[in-house]
Amino acid sequence: VGTELEDCGEVMTLVKENTDLRASLGVHPHEAKTWMADTEGRLQGLLTDPDVRFVGETGLDWHYDFSPRDTQEEVFRLQIRLARRVGKPLMIHTREAGADTLRILREEGAEAVGGVIHCFSEDMAFARQALDLGFHLSFSGIITFRKAEAIQAVATWAPEDRILVETDSPYLAPMPHRGKTNEPAWVVHVAECLAALRGVSFARIADLTTRNLEALCGWAPSS
Repeated sequence: VGTELEDCGEVMTLVKENTDLRASLGVHPHEAKTWMADTEGRLQGLLTDPDVRFVGETGLDWHYDFSPRDTQEEVFRLQIRLARRVGKPLMIHTREAGADTLRILREEGAEAVGGVIHCFSEDMAFARQALDLGFHLSFSGIITFRKAEAIQAVATWAPEDRILVETDSPYLAPMPHRGKTNEPAWVVHVAECLAALRGVSFARIADLTTRNLEALCGWAPSS
């Protein structure tokens, strides 16, 4: 996942060197302040590569405010428009900005491309509205945390054709590795927890989330 224009280039180098990788490219809300006059054109050029399957991370972060809020909103809107232009789904980061995130997604017609709410950490009301906009919900190591009851409730309830799993490496390591530097291999713990919450087998979750990713962005990681 690229989070600003320069590391998007590094991401594409990795993708071209490793045939089992695909990319998501965008400007993270933390990096919105780096958006320049030529960023849109350069990013669009990268997004047309068939190995790029998502636009993002993009969105809003009202927790850290590393970039001014008006800049975050403007850059978010520009990337939704880019996603619609290139016909690729969005990867959404939202933190303490749920209502504004949903409002902007609606105003910019994001349902035309859909996407994924990355590292889902919102409530049931947000989940319902995101699903109505055609988005998938991606669950991270947070669902393994003892006090994450609200997120666990969403993970238990969410339609089976809209769930995904992730790690958000190097952050949010799942139990039993909480507090350590996260790594992609530990997604197995997220999937195991999701299976337990939903009362299905691990194999069922593995199959569902793989099929859901393929349906969303046309890539089957197991193939």
